[in-house]
Amino acid sequence: MIQYILSQKPFILLLIIINLFGTLYGYWWYDFQLQQTPALYYIFVPDSPTASLFFTIALIFIWFNRNAPYVEALAIVTLFKYGVWAVVMNVLTLMEAGSLHPTGYMLILSHGAMALEGILYARFYKIKWRHLIFAGVWTLHNDVIDYVFEQMPIYGRLMDSMNEIGYFTFWLSILSLGIAYWFTIRRQSKTTYTY
Repeated sequence: MIQYILSQKPFILLLIIINLFGTLYGYWWYDFQLQQTPALYYIFVPDSPTASLFFTIALIFIWFNRNAPYVEALAIVTLFKYGVWAVVMNVLTLMEAGSLHPTGYMLILSHGAMALEGILYARFYKIKWRHLIFAGVWTLHNDVIDYVFEQMPIYGRLMDSMNEIGYFTFWLSILSLGIAYWFTIRRQSKTTYTY
């Protein structure tokens, strides 16, 4: 039933619109940080909206019954990674500060949905090892930019724990690549060799 709904063009179009608006809002949300960021790092700072942009592009291809495996690999890895990352950071902020602005709760819900939607559409992807390796290089390089060159998203008091967050983020990247492999390459190989 769920796969039937996910494959319907009106539903895909609705998700394209929602994710496109979420992407635009996300880039607007990063405006303050981008004003303080050297142009060299622009592409690596707004992590979540860029993940949402990858997914929007992948959905557009799916809507036209086409595939863009490099974009799909970037989408599933970064949606899961930054979706989970934002949920964890907002929960940590709540624990640290004792309260959370309503925007924080919106970010928990929207980013939780990001992590989920990338996985739900995994059966439509045509990802192979070369696509996943490309996504891995992108993702781990982004971690270096964020935590070695200190371009991570600004999250208030959590900036004092940047080393610990960087360590967590590195392993979250590895987990995200494993999730992408599990739901794409592994699933496709099991389907291929099932008699």
